[in-house]
Amino acid sequence: MTSAVETEILLADNQQLRSELQDLLEQAHINQSIIERHQAFDLQLISASEFRELIETMLVAMPGTFNLECVTLSLLDQDYAIQRILRDLQIGLLEFRNLLFLPARIGLPASEHPEQPYLGEYQAATHAPLFPHYLPASVAILPLTRQNRLLGYLSLGSAHAERFTPQMATDFIRRLATVVAICLENVINNERLKHIGLTDPLTGVNNRRYIEQRLYEEVARGQRERSSLSCLFIDIDHFKRVNDQYGHQSGDDVLREVALRIKRELRLSDALGRFGGEEFVVLLTHATLEDAARIAERIRAGICNSSITIEGAEGGLLITASIGAAALTPPDRTRSAEDLKQTLLKQADQALYQAKESGRNRVMLAIPGSEALTPQQA
Repeated sequence: MTSAVETEILLADNQQLRSELQDLLEQAHINQSIIERHQAFDLQLISASEFRELIETMLVAMPGTFNLECVTLSLLDQDYAIQRILRDLQIGLLEFRNLLFLPARIGLPASEHPEQPYLGEYQAATHAPLFPHYLPASVAILPLTRQNRLLGYLSLGSAHAERFTPQMATDFIRRLATVVAICLENVINNERLKHIGLTDPLTGVNNRRYIEQRLYEEVARGQRERSSLSCLFIDIDHFKRVNDQYGHQSGDDVLREVALRIKRELRLSDALGRFGGEEFVVLLTHATLEDAARIAERIRAGICNSSITIEGAEGGLLITASIGAAALTPPDRTRSAEDLKQTLLKQADQALYQAKESGRNRVMLAIPGSEALTPQQA
């Protein structure tokens, strides 16, 4: 017969086993919840079809999903290609302060392989560029690679020193880095394809379709926000002579160089497009007619102040441009955005015509709400 002592021991063992089983079940539920949360987050990443949506998922949703104090995305963009796409998407570089751009890769400490994740203590000497707005205690730095090419880093920061340690398993971290890298490459490629469809292949600036679409959007925004909007119509003077005398290849070189000189005078929020032939249109956001006049004069001077090197022209070729400017200050809410867009373009075009008629190489301003024109001295 089983003694009372043995019975108590068996009961105690049974109770202990029940307790351990309960703990295991609770941990299993927690793990299942974590897995489901991670799977839901993966679906968010994968379903993001636009750059803004993907960035918001990573930089806004991820900290809450993984209980982190800070998440940053640092992209390698030496040729500014991604930043140009963001400008065209009207995503300001200050809109997401944890979206960063690096001139080159960084060296991750305590790692023999720079493409491997780093988990451990925050080291300012190396990690400061990845966390410019927050000082974490521990970090997980995930290099994002696709086809042996480093896209950038996804950096996770925690206020707790024990959150990320070198002893931690990296299976989940590696999987997250792979998913993010694939989604990032996919979205960037999609945006590049759209960008190509809205870009003039010769000069690399926006095409007419983009400018007209953007003008409509900015007019509508100006109506909502009561903000000013200006437009410049730019035409290269005597461009036909360039083609006739030096050939179309030289004419193409002039168009490319003029486009570059115009772009140098513009802000990130502005837009430049080739409207056709030797005509360019500039959209100036939050700009009055006075602002437009000042920028137009800088553009005019930038085009004509130095010669353009082309084949067959010893010492280069001096090029001038005529510019017409018009403004909506602010856009009339009683008219449609499409109607106002067409009016703005027409006024700028008429001002350009008057600049041509008045001797070229000058800026002419259209007075808002009238057909009057005001000359700017060249």
